[in-house]
Amino acid sequence: MTKINGIIMDWAGTAVDYGCMAPVHVFLEIFREIGIEPTMEEVRAPMGYLKWDHIKTMLDLPRIGEAFRAAHGRPHDDGDVDRLHDRFEPKLLSILHRFADPLPAVRETMDRLRRGGYAIGATTGYNDAMMSIVAKVAEENGYAPDYWLTPDAVGGKGRPLPYMIFVNMIHLNMGLPQEVVKIGDTASDMQEARNAGVWAVGVVRGSSMLGLTEREADDMDPAELAARIAQAKQSFLESGAHAVIEVISELPAVIEAIDRSLAKGGRPGGIESLHENGGGH
Repeated sequence: MTKINGIIMDWAGTAVDYGCMAPVHVFLEIFREIGIEPTMEEVRAPMGYLKWDHIKTMLDLPRIGEAFRAAHGRPHDDGDVDRLHDRFEPKLLSILHRFADPLPAVRETMDRLRRGGYAIGATTGYNDAMMSIVAKVAEENGYAPDYWLTPDAVGGKGRPLPYMIFVNMIHLNMGLPQEVVKIGDTASDMQEARNAGVWAVGVVRGSSMLGLTEREADDMDPAELAARIAQAKQSFLESGAHAVIEVISELPAVIEAIDRSLAKGGRPGGIESLHENGGGH
């Protein structure tokens, strides 16, 4: 019987770094250094992309593009992306060790799934140098997937392209695409999963989609937080998620729901969203 064999986790905002705050801080800083004040929405919209692509996407936004022209007297080009990326990487590398602790319930949930026989892989928008820091700190604090890679391993072809997922599937012998679940916290995670033909699951708490630190979430008025969570869930679904969970500990139940769907002939591209069949929120 066809069933889920493999789970592919995102890193920042899903497994570590509540709110995906490390890159947010640095994106804000490097754009301010060139006279542009980006909004949080502009910073977070491309989250999950390879960082060079993220910077280019921000510069290509109409408002930021006009702000760049006003500040520098010319339109931006790829050389500007290169220069911003050259600033971005060392700044991020200097702070990543502070943003690599596993999120609440990640260790326990992954341990439970591993005991259940699932292979656990991972993809990311970080490069090898960044992940050498993140993976080391996460492992020291109890979380390590069976395998992970960065866009560096696939010729720089990161999200939303599906190649990192395919390499995980091959390396960990995960089987067919419909036997794999990708979990992430951004629109690009959902698009990556869809492009690979695997199940796309969004997780809200700690996500870039929700866009809150853990303290901000804890201190927020419950009604406002509930509204923000509902909005994030809807954004995940609009980005292609088959299912959305509020916290990572709900993942085993969603996998069970996917297995039930597979038993009835369901496929990742064959249903609109698993939540309509009782497998999400």
